[in-house]
Formats: sequence, structure tokens, C-alpha cells
Amino acid sequence: MRLHRLDVTAFGPFGGSQSVDFDALSAAGLFLLHGPTGAGKTSVLDAVCYALYGAVPGARQSGQGMNLRSDHAETRTRTEVRLELTVAGRRLELTRQPPWERPKLRGKGTTVDKAQTWLREYDSAAGVWKDRSRSHQEIGEEITQLLGMSREQFCQVVLLPQGDFARFLRADAEARGRLLGRLFDTQRFADVEKRLAERRRATEARVREGDAALLAGAHRMQQEAGDAMELPELAPGDPGLAEAVLGAAAVARCTARERLTVARCRLEAAESAQAAARNALAEVREVARLQSRFAEARQRAERLQERAGAHREAQERMERGRKAEAVAPALELREAAEAEHRRAVQTESHARVMLPGSFADAGADGLAAAARRAAEELGGLDAARRAEQRLADLAEERAGLDRQERADEDVLREADAWLADWDTTRAALQARIDSAQEAATRAEQLAVQREPMRRRLTAARTRDGLAADLEEAQRRALASEQRALDARAHWLDLKEQRLNGIAAELAAHLTDGEPCAVCGATQHPAPARKVAGHVDRETEDRALTAYQRAEERHTEDERRLGAVREALAAATAEAGDTPTSRLATEADELEQQYARARRDASALHAAHEELRRAEHEREQRLADRQQAAVRAASRLTRRESLEHEQALLQEELTQARGTADSVAARAAQLERQATLLTRAADAVRAAEDTAQRLKDADARLADAAYRSGFDTPQAAADALLDAAAHRELQHRLDAWQAEEAAVRALLAEVGTAAAAQQPPADPATAERTAATAERRLREAASARDAAARCCAELDRLSALAAEAVRRLAPLRDEYERAARLAALAAGTSADNARKMRLESYVLAARLEQVAAAATVRLQRMSSGRYTLVHSDDRSGRGRSGLGLHVVDAWTGRERDTATLSGGETFFASLALALGLADVVTDEAGGVRLDTLFIDEGFGSLDDQTLDEVLDVLDSLRERDRSVGIVSHVADLRRRIHAQLEVTKGRSGSSLRQRGVA
Repeated sequence: MRLHRLDVTAFGPFGGSQSVDFDALSAAGLFLLHGPTGAGKTSVLDAVCYALYGAVPGARQSGQGMNLRSDHAETRTRTEVRLELTVAGRRLELTRQPPWERPKLRGKGTTVDKAQTWLREYDSAAGVWKDRSRSHQEIGEEITQLLGMSREQFCQVVLLPQGDFARFLRADAEARGRLLGRLFDTQRFADVEKRLAERRRATEARVREGDAALLAGAHRMQQEAGDAMELPELAPGDPGLAEAVLGAAAVARCTARERLTVARCRLEAAESAQAAARNALAEVREVARLQSRFAEARQRAERLQERAGAHREAQERMERGRKAEAVAPALELREAAEAEHRRAVQTESHARVMLPGSFADAGADGLAAAARRAAEELGGLDAARRAEQRLADLAEERAGLDRQERADEDVLREADAWLADWDTTRAALQARIDSAQEAATRAEQLAVQREPMRRRLTAARTRDGLAADLEEAQRRALASEQRALDARAHWLDLKEQRLNGIAAELAAHLTDGEPCAVCGATQHPAPARKVAGHVDRETEDRALTAYQRAEERHTEDERRLGAVREALAAATAEAGDTPTSRLATEADELEQQYARARRDASALHAAHEELRRAEHEREQRLADRQQAAVRAASRLTRRESLEHEQALLQEELTQARGTADSVAARAAQLERQATLLTRAADAVRAAEDTAQRLKDADARLADAAYRSGFDTPQAAADALLDAAAHRELQHRLDAWQAEEAAVRALLAEVGTAAAAQQPPADPATAERTAATAERRLREAASARDAAARCCAELDRLSALAAEAVRRLAPLRDEYERAARLAALAAGTSADNARKMRLESYVLAARLEQVAAAATVRLQRMSSGRYTLVHSDDRSGRGRSGLGLHVVDAWTGRERDTATLSGGETFFASLALALGLADVVTDEAGGVRLDTLFIDEGFGSLDDQTLDEVLDVLDSLRERDRSVGIVSHVADLRRRIHAQLEVTKGRSGSSLRQRGVA
């Protein structure tokens, strides 16, 4: 992976847009990223990480989304990071924009834009960039696949944070395990440990559940067997639980079977005693029943003798009723004939009341003839009805012609009045159109003049503002120039003072017996002494820095002055010498003229439309006037025809109406008269017929009563029984006969009479004896059933217990295997002598590789003195596997890395970081890392060690690899020429590249 270019906008401390050309920096192989504390050196690395993974490294992960935005950025400038790199032979460009809370385009308040991501790839054949994706997820997956490492691995391998590795050297096994686990992704081995532990717990729980179920079954057997079974004090998991439960169950089953045999014998004896008591009770109950039956029959016979007279009267009443039943049909016929005759007479009277006086005494034939005459006259009125309806239609049609004539007169009057003003109306509309057309032409001419006038006015206002800015820029440039000259003079004075006292500064480092750095002498008889006010190197450097900053500010002020002059010249060329107020007045007047012309021209379309509507209305008025004249001629002919037909129909209707107001009234009179006459004739005939039928019914009734033995029809009617009285009387006679027969049968029974001769029976004593025998039988049966249920339940529970023991055997074996494997993987087994967990074992192998790779560079940095080795010694809670020691070749002893000094810790951690980068790179599939960054830690090194470290880092340039050092150590700026400098100011930080082409 090689970085080419990084562009950041409004990111972190960078308020504006900044760019980093990594190709120019990488050409030197080793480059320095430096700047004052807080300027934003680490933010450059954050931007690289954010472009690749959408997140920043380590503890700065909380700075996501809108928190990544620079506080110095303009309100409408969006945060953006763009990174161009080559990985796996592909040249890619990644652009990321975090979520952005921006001002709303309309109204007040803010709105949040979502995060955006772009991925482009350079097509070398076509020489163009091609879009690949805009999906966060797709881009993240593709970058992770191409790099072969996660964000945590990238931050450890490419960004090399030295502070983390210094802590790694001094950390315990647990802390090292956490870091190595994240880098080498050993979570799968931790998952294996977890899975084995879960399996051990699951099988243990299943074994305990089985033992608990077995013990619960034993308790149920104990409850069922009672005192016949005893259980020892055992708990789930005890080895002898199964044997104890099965043995106690066998004893309980034998005792239960003995009790069942005894209960069966007792039940047989109770059954025999109960059968004898039941037979004796049945015999006593039968004797008592027969004695009660005989006494009841004697009482019933006495009651029959008392009711004999009433029985004979009922028999006589029944006989008279049977004779009267022969007269009943004649009675019913006579009553029906009488009712029908009464109704017919009433109907006749009502019908005669509705007739005129001339028909009061007419017979049925006369009434029928009068009805026929009225119907014939009614039939002759149909033609008159049609003539009357036609006459009404003719009157309505004449009224319609009158209405149409009045409407046509109104149309003609309005059309003549409108057409008389047509010429005046048309001339006025044409004048409006011509005026609007002239205004449109004038508006087009003015529109051409508006834009140049606006540009001149804007340029004039800019000219006036820049004139004031020019004076301020000149004043600031002169002031900064003077400050730069003063700072340079002050620096040169301090430098001269330091050179004058340089002998005292060199003498401060002399040591007896060691050679002088200037003359080489080992004796120093009279070393120079520092005088009051001596200027040291730090004071000179501060003065130089102040001079450089003043010079930079002066350069920036000169650049701003030049920019203001150029802008002022451009504005003056555009606006000329005309005053701004005069240009503003001319522009306002031009705008007003243009607005008036536009307003007048806007009436053109409306005038055209109004003229078109007026012409259309004129054509419509002419057509309406012509159609009204045609309709007037047609109405005259139609009115004459209607008047002739109306006279003929009026004469015909006068004859048909007679004295009535209309033909309909005359028809209604005739129709009502015919209906009343017909109804009266039918009523007279019905009355005559019913009178004859009533006379015949009276004769038949008298004859039927005489033949049945009754003196008069009324006597027969009185003897007749209705249905209810007949049923009640017959029921009484039948009940008497049935009771008499039953009493004779009871008194004639042989067994009943014999039982009456015996002493009175005592059923209560026999029932008490039978109840006692029944109770003893139930108790014996209950005891037998309880013993049988106990035996069956014990057999069932024993079978379940035996089956549970058989199922538990393989489960116990599985638990023992799972427990041994889980203990071995967790490092708690006796077979694991080093008490090393499975994940620690894998990480120990990786740590051994890292130590070997780091030793190659550590020996060179320490001139062959130190070597890193992996240790399996136990530490913390008796575990081992992740120890890290350093071997000192000068003493030949091995010691813990925590005993290294500050400088030794730095280059040891640097070597460890570089070794870890190599191992993780191989682990990630051998992805080549052409760009590396090393963050801080060089301030603790002396000059010789720093040279050796830089030589090692310089060797990383082999095969076109570049290394960036992130540090603020001043000595590195003299040793490393290619530099990326970060400067900070009130408006945010900025980037500057030095020492590159």
C-alpha cells in the first residue's frame, strides 16, 4: 500500500483546505512530520485512517461524525477528506464526508446532511477516473479486503504508536493478550474455550438434572410405599445414588405385594357376609310390600261403595247426550242459515240507502237494467275524453308560442343594440394592443442595458471598499516589515553574543580525563566561565523562531497587499471614474423604466384575448338575430292551424258534457251510478235466496228432533253435550270402571292374602344389618385397591428409575470428557503443566514470531547489545505463555523488559512495533506496506542512538518503502530534509512541505 495524496477540508484543526503530496515526500524515503504541540500532526494520520475506514484511531474514536469538523471552518464549508493511494496494483481515490449540521437554505435553523462516501479507480488504459461505489458498506468491505487488515491492525502496523508499545513492553500477560488478540484475530480460539466451557456446564447441568429426576422418583416411591421403604441421605451427583435407589425400590415392591395378598383375603370374606345380608333384606321388604298392598285395596273398595249413586247419574246423562248427537247436524245447519239471512238483509238495506229515490222500491231485475243503461252511456264518453285532452294540449302549445315570441323579441333588441357599438369597441381594443406592443419592444431594449449597469455598480462598490482596504494593507505590510527587521536584528545580536561566549558553553561539557571536542586535550587547566547575561542555544533558537514567524507574517501581509491592489485595479477598470452614487441613481432609474415597460407590456396578451372574444360575440349576435327571424315566420303559420282545430274540438265537447262541468265529471257520475245499481241488484237477490234456505232448515230440524225422541228441537239442544263436557263425563265413567277392576284383582291375589295373615314385617332392622355388611365390604375393597395401586405405581416408578439410570450412564461419560477438555483449554487441568489457556498458547506462538522479527532491528539499534525473547514463565494467577524478556549481551543475563531505561524502552518498542508490523502483514496475506508512520518518542535518545535508529529506519526504504516520522524534536529537522510542517494560528492550522522537489 502506497499513499499518493491527501486533501482535507474543515477537518480537525484545519479550518480551510490543505493538501499533502506523499509522492514528493516519499521520494526522499524518510520524511518528518513536525510542528508545535496541538498544531495537528496526529490529525494528518487521523485523516488517513478516516479516509480508509470511516473512523479515527484509538481513543479518538469518539470524534466521529460532526465532531470531526473543524471549529475554524466557515459555516457553509463542508468537512471532507480525500485520499489517493495504490493497493494491490489498483490506484484508488477515497472521499469521505461525515454528517454535517448546516444552515437551512430557506428560513432559519439548521439541518443535518447525511454522511457521504465515494470510491473511484484510475483506468490507466483510458487515462480517466471511473466511479466504483457510493455505498459505505461496500466501500468498507472492499478496502478491508484489499488491505487485509482491520482498522485496529492498520493503526498498529502502519501508524506505529510508540506509546502503546512502550506500555506493551511493561504490561502483564493479560494486557499483552488483549492487544495481540485484537491484532491477530484469535477470537476463534477464545470462542473454542468458551464453547468447551459451555459444553461442560451444559453436560454437568444435564447430569445434575438426571440425578435430581432420579432422586425425585425415589421420593415419589417412598411416598407411595410409606414405611415399607427407606432412602439413605444422598444428593444429586453422589456416585452411589443409582444403586441405592434401585435397591430400596426392590424392597418396597416385595412388601407391597404381601400387603395386596392379605387385602384380597379380607375382601372375599366381606363379600360373602354382604350377600347374605342383602338376601335377608329383600325377603323382609317383599313381605312388608304385600301387607301394605292388601290394606290399601280394602280402603279403595270402601271409597267405591260411597260414590255408587253419582256413577249411575253420570251413566244416564251420557245416554241422553248420545241421542241428542243425532239432532246436532240439523241444529248447526239451521243456525248457519239464520246467520246468513241476517247478513243478506243488512247488505240490501245499506245498498238501497245509496240509490236515488226513484229506485227505492225497484226489484232486482229493474236495478240490473238501469245499471246496464249507465254502463252503455259511460262507454260512449271515451272519444270525448280524448278530445278534451287534445284541447288542453293545444292551449299549452299556443302559450309556448307566445313565450317564444317574447324571447325572440328580446334577442333581436339586444343584438341590434350591441352591433350598433361594434366599430367603437373594435377600435378601442386595437389601440390597447398597439400600446402594449410598443411597451414590449421598449422593455427588450432596456433589458439589454440592465446587466452592464449592474456590473458597473457592483464594481464601483467593490472599488470603494478596496480603496479603504488598500490603505489598511499598506499600513500592516509596513508594520510587519519593521517587526521582521527588528526581530532579525535582535536574533543577530543574540547570535553574536552567543558566539562571543561559545568557549564557556563548550567548557561546560568538559570532563577531566576525556578529550576536548575542539582541541582533543584531556587536561583542562583553565576552562572558560560563563559571564552574567550569557546567551545560550535555547535563547538563540527562540529568537530565530520569532524572526522566522515575523518574516512569514510580513510575507503574508505583502501577499495580501498585492491581492488587494490587483482587485482594486480590476474593479476600477470595470467601473471607471464615475461616482458610485451617480451609478446607483442611473441604475435605479433604469430599473424603474424597465419595470414600467414590463408592466405595460404584460397587458398585450389580455388585449388580444379580449379582441378575439369580442369578434366571436359579434358573430354569435348576427347568427341569433337571423334564427329569431326564421322562428317568427314559422310561428305565424302554426298559430292559424291551432286556432282552427281548437274551434272544432270545443263544439264536440259541449255536446258530450251535458250539464257536467267536464267530460271527466260526467264519466265519474255514470261510473258511480252503474256501480251502485249493480251492487243493489246483487244484494236483493242474495236476501231472497237466504230467506228460502232458512225456511228449509227449520223443517229439517223439527223432523230430526221427533225421530230422536225429543218433544221439541229446544229439548234436543239442551241435552246435547259439547266436546269438553263429553270428555269429562267419559273420563269419570272410565276411571270408576278401572278402579273397580283393580280392587277386585288385588283382593283376589293369593300371595297378598297369605302375606296379610303373617306378623308385621321389620325392614328397618334388616336395613341396618345390610348397611353394616356393605360398609365392611367397601372398606375391604378400598384396602385391596390401594394395595393394588401401590404395587402398580411402584412397578412403574421402578421401571422409570431403571431407565433413567441407563440413560445417565453415557451422559456421565460425555460430561467427564467435556470437563477434561474444558479444563485443558482453560489452563486449569493437571495435564496442563504451564496453566496456559488455548488462546494464550496461540498468542505465545505469535509473540515468539514478533520477538524474533523485532530482534533483527533491536540488535542493530543497540549495537548488538539487546535481544528480545519470548518467555513461558508463569505470572499472575499461576498462568504463563505471554512473557517478554530482553537479553543483555554485555552482562549475559536475561531480564524483564520493564527494567529498560527510557531511551532503551523507545528503541525496544520501536523494534517491537516494526517486527509486529512485519508479522501482521504476513498474517494479513503479505500485503506490501510502502508507507509507514512512526509517532513520537525520539526525544529520549542521545545523538549516537538517534543515528543508529535513523539508520534502521532508513534501511526500511529498501524496495521503494517510505517512512514518516511524527515528532517535534528540533534535532530531527536538521537530520531529515524532507519535511511536512504543521503550523497553527487563530484561523486554524495549515500544512507546508519543505525539502521536496
